[in-house]
Amino acid sequence: MSSAAPVLKIDNLHTYYGHIHALKGISLSVEAGEIVTLIGANGAGKSTTLRTVSGMVRPRQGAVELRGKSIVGLKAHEVAALGVGHVPEGRRIFPLLTVRENLEVGAWNVKERSQFDERMDQAFTLFPRLKERVTQKGGTLSGGEQQMLAIARALMADPEVLLLDEPSMGLAPVLVEAIFDIVQRVNKEARKTILLVEQNALMALEIAHRGYVLQTGEVVLSDSARSLMVNEDVRKVYLGEH
Repeated sequence: MSSAAPVLKIDNLHTYYGHIHALKGISLSVEAGEIVTLIGANGAGKSTTLRTVSGMVRPRQGAVELRGKSIVGLKAHEVAALGVGHVPEGRRIFPLLTVRENLEVGAWNVKERSQFDERMDQAFTLFPRLKERVTQKGGTLSGGEQQMLAIARALMADPEVLLLDEPSMGLAPVLVEAIFDIVQRVNKEARKTILLVEQNALMALEIAHRGYVLQTGEVVLSDSARSLMVNEDVRKVYLGEH
């Protein structure tokens, strides 16, 4: 990847939930155009890392920089305004709003009608299924369609970095493949830099450029995705091989 400063840089990050030390000095970086994945067991600190980056949780110590500018201490809407989109675990779409209304909520920073229409067109190019469901309420969509809507809604703000938290959770295997294909298209066609948290480590490593392995709030291994896929410890612990 490029030798320029990373789009996103985390250095010595310590985050607590009350007295629980959730992140214990995590450091990582994401270069422009990359998909970087965080893998690890439940409770390893993956989702907490995303929440800390997006301003939902405030760290007690450490640095988070977007294009070299500190975003630590900013509120979630301020981080979003600087170019960080967050698709949280569990999708969190608005079930009583239509697909179109959900996308309109995502386009909070759009001022011109022409720009809104352009972003809607881009969303429907990436997610043709949503175009077919544009007047349906979000709560009536299938799990896979809701995940598409959650990603499309985040893209409506045209973020520079997209944080994806467990996009395949709860989906049927055939839909899991579709969602990972979409993540790749968002990276390549929409040219989005992505930090991906995913329980399905094998699928995540297949589409990522690089990965970090988290264990009880610490980075214990980082390498190219290909190298992690052939790492014996990773294969045993996270890819289900014995």
